[in-house]
Amino acid sequence: MKRNSVSGSIRRGRNLLAYHTMAVLAFLYVPLAVVAVYSFNESKINAVWEGATLKWYVSLLSNDRMLEALANSLVVAFVSTTLATVLGTAAALAVYRSRGRSGGIVHSFMYVPILIPDIVMGLSLLVLFSQLHWELGKLTVITAHVTFSLSYVFILVSARLEGIARQLEEAAQDLGASPWKTFRWVTLPLMMPGIVSGALISFTLSLDDVLVSFFVSGPESTTLPLYIYGLVKRGISPEVNALSTLMIAATVLLVLAAERFRRKSNS
Repeated sequence: MKRNSVSGSIRRGRNLLAYHTMAVLAFLYVPLAVVAVYSFNESKINAVWEGATLKWYVSLLSNDRMLEALANSLVVAFVSTTLATVLGTAAALAVYRSRGRSGGIVHSFMYVPILIPDIVMGLSLLVLFSQLHWELGKLTVITAHVTFSLSYVFILVSARLEGIARQLEEAAQDLGASPWKTFRWVTLPLMMPGIVSGALISFTLSLDDVLVSFFVSGPESTTLPLYIYGLVKRGISPEVNALSTLMIAATVLLVLAAERFRRKSNS
């Protein structure tokens, strides 16, 4: 009798956990599904469904201002991600090699850009660019995005490096491998999952940043999130729903690719 009672409690606990998981997933993905559904809505008003259509996707291709903002976002995201990944990986590797107290201090300070509120980060960068007499544009936006993305790459790569056994590198060197060959054939493949994860997070952060970009962007460097933010004041166009749906689809593909890479790395 007691065993049945325990089994029933375990079963109810598992069911409760399953319901909680489904509720969390619904909370996260139902809004995205609504945006995707209404991107095919005939009506300009999102609250009214008047039938399915693809005209908003066709209209999106002729919206020069939105396409320009999208192009700016992609350029900024790709460039800032590349720079942040290279610099963050190099910094993580340098701290990993140092093994001293200075490395621990640097590691601690790399958390500061993550903990600082975005509005403080944006304002401080705006003041810095003003003191340097930099004209606000794509260069300042890219610099700002590298500033807050670099820390994420550093932390992820550092975590990956901490899981690497130093004995593997030492064994390669004992077998006659040079420091470069040891890095190329031992260290780099082992740290690659951290590098890829940091790059994906940097790209995502850059692509959807609003607050920091608001402070450091110029008239010709408006990113897509800033453009959409400006549309809120006069109403969201269904073209935004169409573009958002395409971005969601691209994000899903990136996530699937990253998951496949992760499983391949762990196998």
